[in-house]
Amino acid sequence: MEREVMEFDVVIVGGGPSGLSAAIRLKQLADEAGKNIEVCIIEKGSEVGAHILSGAVLEPRSLNELIPDWKERGAPLDTPVINDQFMFLTETGSFRIPTPPSMKNHGNYIISLGNFCRWLGEQAEALGVEIYPGFPAAEILYDDWGQVKGVATGDMGIGKDGKQTENYMRGMELHAKQTIFAEGCRGHLTKTLFDKFSLREGKDPQTYAIGIKELWDIDPEKAQPGLAWHSVGWPLASDTYGGSFLYHLNGNQVAVGYVVGLDYSNPNLSPYEEFQRFKNHPRVRDTFAGGRRVSYGARALNEGGFQSVPKLTFPGGCLVGCTAGFLNVPKIKGTHTAMKSGMLAAEAVFSVLDDKKENHEPISYGTLIQESWLWTELYKVRNIRPGFSKGLWLGLVHAAIDTYVLLGRAPWTLKHHADHKKLKAFKDAPNIDYPKPDGVISFDRNSSVFLSGTNHEENQPSHLKLKDAEIPINYNLAIYDSPEQRYCPAGVYEIVHNDDGSGPKLQINAQNCVHCKTCDIKDPLQNIVWVSPEGGGGPNYPNM
Repeated sequence: MEREVMEFDVVIVGGGPSGLSAAIRLKQLADEAGKNIEVCIIEKGSEVGAHILSGAVLEPRSLNELIPDWKERGAPLDTPVINDQFMFLTETGSFRIPTPPSMKNHGNYIISLGNFCRWLGEQAEALGVEIYPGFPAAEILYDDWGQVKGVATGDMGIGKDGKQTENYMRGMELHAKQTIFAEGCRGHLTKTLFDKFSLREGKDPQTYAIGIKELWDIDPEKAQPGLAWHSVGWPLASDTYGGSFLYHLNGNQVAVGYVVGLDYSNPNLSPYEEFQRFKNHPRVRDTFAGGRRVSYGARALNEGGFQSVPKLTFPGGCLVGCTAGFLNVPKIKGTHTAMKSGMLAAEAVFSVLDDKKENHEPISYGTLIQESWLWTELYKVRNIRPGFSKGLWLGLVHAAIDTYVLLGRAPWTLKHHADHKKLKAFKDAPNIDYPKPDGVISFDRNSSVFLSGTNHEENQPSHLKLKDAEIPINYNLAIYDSPEQRYCPAGVYEIVHNDDGSGPKLQINAQNCVHCKTCDIKDPLQNIVWVSPEGGGGPNYPNM
């Protein structure tokens, strides 16, 4: 069956902050030039914002540039930060430490990033951008010269046996003069572009973290709208990078989250369980006592920064946002940089399309990035995250020297290493005894996944692929005691035994997957490959 073909000037893969900002800026430029360009966004979530997960505190710098009258247009920025607190936790106590300059949030807003993206989607559609939610890009299309000519959406109605069901529907081809990839962290199509066009050549490996978040309704007497609270220390060991946040929103709600660097070495560590332990700390638990947990989610995030940003362009398109890795780790912010990258990509792409000018020479997206405040911002903090590779204490000392003495101008740039190579063998690692959830403040994975609204069509092939079906038992179980059972925050991976008591096997509960991409990142032999499931599948995050 032939695929239907739709033609556009620009196709954008992903309806997050960078993709939406690129679309809006393209339409703005076209209106200013009196031109009409057709821009399409395809989004794998059931709606714009359904798969968006972040803390989040928004620095409005890019928004001010993109939509200066955002307040009049009703942007959902309702909770300005009025108080910053940075804490160090011990097992039973805490003390306040100075808030680094990069973490001070005067002029910023505590937001739901999902709701913010929904609003950006409305602004884009008002300008004529076509947005198709529930249509994941499953394949990159190339022309006869090897240039990207668009993407194809996945077929629907394929059963677990790989055969077409009665609901079968062929995917569509979306052809474009330029294709912008805004897939977010660890984009599964972007990975193939890295290989095909050698985009990571000469760059450090990307390093990642997993962020796990809950949204709570709390006792109104405990609400402190505008408080941005962060911590380091307990419960993580000092050799593991990570920390927490509590963001108090209006409406007696608190967003609480925990971030663990995926370069950790102990295969017994469970980021999910560390998060549940953290909430029971004496300094934290009281915030949630008498409250109600209303949502849950998890997502990987890039932490490589400046030295891990790949080459951004290739024949027929470019990379923007977190799929390229523009997160500012010390700031704990990536939305403003993602938006800025999308806006600059739009300027470069528009210059390619606007080819009727005399002496036309397209603007270089890479040059625009390197001449922008985004690049300067990432450069100044490039050594902070790798400075923690030797542990928390040395990392804090190094960060203080780099920030206050060297002012981000050190004559060296520290290196990153691939996260999947960092695990110790199970026999060489200390055990971690995690307490059982109490069902009041801490919870099990299944009840958490339920709150994420995750749903996948049951009769479809698993979107979590194994390159070699023998590796999970012969290698991961034998050497690391199957760390996928612990690093997955959704209970996707289980080691089970057959009813007859015969040997163990890996069971993949793909229907639980919240699309965090941690397995694709942390698997020791890179044997697990995440691909897009049937359209609209995955979490449906409300207000996250």
